[in-house]
Amino acid sequence: MTQQDIQASSDFIREIIDEDIKINKHSGKVATRFPPEPNGYLHIGHAKSICLNFGIAKQYKGTCNLRMDDTDPAGESLEYVDSIIQDVRWLGFDWEDRLFYASDYFEALYAFAIQLIKAGKAYVCSLTADEIREYRGTLIEPGQESPYRNRSIEENLDLFARMRAGEFEDGTHVLRAKIDMASPNIVMRDPVIYRIKHAPHYRTGNKWVVYPMYDFAHCLSDSIENITHSICTLEFENNRPLYDWIVNQLIDKNRPRQIEFARLNVSYTVLSKRRLIELVENKYVAGWDDPRMPTIAGMRRRGYTPDAIRNFCGKIGVAKNENLVDVSLLEACVRDDLNEKAPRAMAVLRPLIVIIDNYPDGQIEKIKCANHPQNPEMGTRTVPFSKRLFIEREDFEENPPKKYKRLAPGKEVRLRNAYVIRFERLIRDEKTGEISAIHCTYAPETLNGPPSDDRKVEGVIHWVSADQAIQAEIRLYDRLFNVPNPAAYEGEFTTSLNNNSLEVVTDAYVEASLKNSAPGNSYQFERLGYFCVDIKDSSPNKPVFNRIVPLRDSWGKIAGR
Repeated sequence: MTQQDIQASSDFIREIIDEDIKINKHSGKVATRFPPEPNGYLHIGHAKSICLNFGIAKQYKGTCNLRMDDTDPAGESLEYVDSIIQDVRWLGFDWEDRLFYASDYFEALYAFAIQLIKAGKAYVCSLTADEIREYRGTLIEPGQESPYRNRSIEENLDLFARMRAGEFEDGTHVLRAKIDMASPNIVMRDPVIYRIKHAPHYRTGNKWVVYPMYDFAHCLSDSIENITHSICTLEFENNRPLYDWIVNQLIDKNRPRQIEFARLNVSYTVLSKRRLIELVENKYVAGWDDPRMPTIAGMRRRGYTPDAIRNFCGKIGVAKNENLVDVSLLEACVRDDLNEKAPRAMAVLRPLIVIIDNYPDGQIEKIKCANHPQNPEMGTRTVPFSKRLFIEREDFEENPPKKYKRLAPGKEVRLRNAYVIRFERLIRDEKTGEISAIHCTYAPETLNGPPSDDRKVEGVIHWVSADQAIQAEIRLYDRLFNVPNPAAYEGEFTTSLNNNSLEVVTDAYVEASLKNSAPGNSYQFERLGYFCVDIKDSSPNKPVFNRIVPLRDSWGKIAGR
């Protein structure tokens, strides 16, 4: 699926936009935004929203803003802002000059709050947080009015100004919207719209000690930016009446419309920011960009491609009801993309030495290999061949099972892109009894083609020259959790962590052509999977390769699918 296909696909959100354009609502304009809170790194669920908002804007020749909804100083930082900007740009989207911050609107938002107070639609409440919850009522019982609900406009204006001036401690007062304490929607029972927080903001410093609540700031920020369609996930559906109430009270025209869609849930992972923070802070993973994390930074480091992620988001589509998407679909999109783009190379993860007895001592032969068998335009490379080679230890069996097609006593095998070799004898370690070396002979006439005689060679194995290969660290990443829905383990989700989600192989070898591979470069290691050069830990003297995905889905077999 191409990016054009993704943009042209239809869904209920686009049907709403089509109808709005038909009736010339907003003068036919379409303006969306992606509004993350900078209190963590973006993940694959955010990628779905990014693709949707920017994709809609492009499809309808509109605009999409990038806005940091930074209304809560706790946990927000420039580090998260920088990571968000990098992630959205890496995914292939451009907001041009439309990077905004809710904190830029603090003065305007404060003025909006004053406007509500003057209209008798907001009041300063001096109940504690626990008392506010108690007064709010339940799903079957109406709430009770605050004893401070009928303060005069003058008293509310005075108290709110003193709140801003920093006269009061945190939690002493809040500003609440005056709506309906008997509303069947608890969200509408006089929600808090401002609170006191004596905490420095990463952009405004100590200028403010009162901060708007998300529900208040979000809809008004949309209005300030002339957003036409405020697209968000289903957890905000109950908040839509509040969104509309605030906008209707304060905005005269061109009011944005909130539309909710099902957020993304992916099997074998968690996307709750709270749980991702727990994984990072408790060191279950090595940071936000750990390649096992579902963060965009983690997927980028692991070697996932922007095209694959965008294709995945296009395939899953936009729905009204939540469901659990199998992570194998994401992995298949990555596999399909890399199959076309990744050059081939050879690597040996668990080396077993092979000595070719009849190959000339000291001779180094340059074998010409295609970088991609289906894409000749990707060119060729030369791989050194010598008397001493490394093969995978699992590619030799002293007592092979029936139909075994690799190297074994009495068998021949073809070395990928090179010669046919025949087993002659093996050497064991005197102390351990383990096989330490294999002696073979080669057929010189069989270079990179069928043998000239009648021998039948069924197996093909990969190899590297033992004397010219580069020792490398290989990190075999796997799924972070053992169960399809770890989020179901409320409070105990870490008990389902996969203890084998990372295996580090330090004695691996890759072909010499990979010595100076740039960080981030991806390859298909023949017969092993797709790997990329780690963008943080790799160096020419010590290359580190991350496994992106295996060549096929092995979890389907494990799960019995």
